[in-house]
Amino acid sequence: MAEHKSTIYTVCYMFSKDVDEVNDLFQEVLVNLWKGFEGFQHRSDIKSWIYRVSLNTCISLERKKRRSPVERLTMDINLFEDKDEDTRQVDRLHQRISKLQPFDRAIVLLWLENLSYEEIGLIVGISAKNVSVRLYRIKEQLKNMSNV
Repeated sequence: MAEHKSTIYTVCYMFSKDVDEVNDLFQEVLVNLWKGFEGFQHRSDIKSWIYRVSLNTCISLERKKRRSPVERLTMDINLFEDKDEDTRQVDRLHQRISKLQPFDRAIVLLWLENLSYEEIGLIVGISAKNVSVRLYRIKEQLKNMSNV
């Protein structure tokens, strides 16, 4: 798991709104990976399997969250927040991507990880051509979103 920690964390980050939620998702993914490892049949690359488990876990938890929303208490201040231009740009991208549907968000995440269309298709269960078409539509959708 140490080798693929950043992969798991990246998926969790794209499906969360704050650090606590990232950590919760990360733990859930690790539990699901642990439970499912015995059933892993080595028909695909281990990284593809980890992506699939991570994405499915995050998407499932997001669906549950929508059914029963939880209101978090915050201090409305983050003393550790970095405000340089790069961080603001990454934050704007994250905010726009978070507005996408979970399946589209998963495709963008995998694309940002520089996976091929074939690899993305294997992970999410669609053809490489369908990945290409969806990515085009997603990019257009992101371009047309108002500045956050």
